Amino acid sequence: MATYVIGDVQGCFHSLQKLLETCRFNADEDKLWFVGDLVNRGPESLQTLHFVRALGDRAVVVLGNHDLHLLGVWAGHREFHHTDTLAPILEAPDCDELMQWLLHRKIAHFEHGVLMVHAGVWPGWTLEETLFHAQELEAALHGPDYEWVFAHMYGSVPAQWSDDLTGADRLRVITNVFTRMRFCRPDGEMEFHHKGKLGSAPPPFVPWFDVPGRKTAGLPVVTGHWSALGLYLREDIQALDTGCLWGGKLTALRLEDRQVIQVDCPSMRSPNK
Repeated sequence: MATYVIGDVQGCFHSLQKLLETCRFNADEDKLWFVGDLVNRGPESLQTLHFVRALGDRAVVVLGNHDLHLLGVWAGHREFHHTDTLAPILEAPDCDELMQWLLHRKIAHFEHGVLMVHAGVWPGWTLEETLFHAQELEAALHGPDYEWVFAHMYGSVPAQWSDDLTGADRLRVITNVFTRMRFCRPDGEMEFHHKGKLGSAPPPFVPWFDVPGRKTAGLPVVTGHWSALGLYLREDIQALDTGCLWGGKLTALRLEDRQVIQVDCPSMRSPNK
C-alpha cells in the first residue's frame, strides 16, 4: 500500500488520470491525499469532483481557496470571477450532493507524522494548536450555520493571529492561514499581495516556513497553493503546486519513500493565480 500526496489539480482531470497511471495507483490498496484546490480554472472540475468523491475513504482532501470559493458561490456569498470554470458543477443535477461532500472535507490532516494543509501553518502555532484551529473551522463549515461562515469569511483583516480573536474575525484569520498565506513578517503578520518566488516580497516579509522560531519547524508539512514557488522539497516542507494549470507539471509525492512523480500538463491559463 502506498500513499500519494497530489498537488493542486484545479480541474485538470486528464492530467490527474495521467499522473495516477504513471504512479500505478491501485484504488483497492493505495490512498490519495489532495492538498486542496481540486477545482476551478481548469476545464474538468466536475469530473474531478466526481472521481475523488467516488474514491471514498481512499482519498483525503483538505480544502483550498478555490474550493472555498466554489462553496461560497454555491452558498450565495461569492460572485463569479471571469476566470472561473465552475458553471458545470453548479448546473449539475447532483450539485447539492457534491457541495455537501466538499463542505465536509478537512482543513488540515495529520497522519504518518506528516501534516497536510493547503497554504501554510501560522508560525506561532504548535501542531496541537494547528489541528485545534483547523477543527474550529471544520466545525463551523459542517454545522447548520455554514452560510454565515461564508458571509463573513472573506477579507484580509485581521492579518495577525491572536488568541483573543472571536467570531467572524477568528474564523477569517484561520481560513486565511490555511488557504491563502504565503509571506509573513517575523512576528507572524500575514501579507497577501505578493505571490511570486522566494525573495519576491519586500523585507521584512519572509515565507511563512522561514519565520524565525516557527513552532512546527522540523515537522514534515505538505502544501500546495504557491505555484510560483514550484516543487520545493526540504526536510520539513514539501510544496507540491507545480503549476499544472499553467502548463507546468502535476506532482505526486509518495510518502513512504518521498519519491516524486510528475507528468507534463497542457497550458490552460496564463500564470496569474
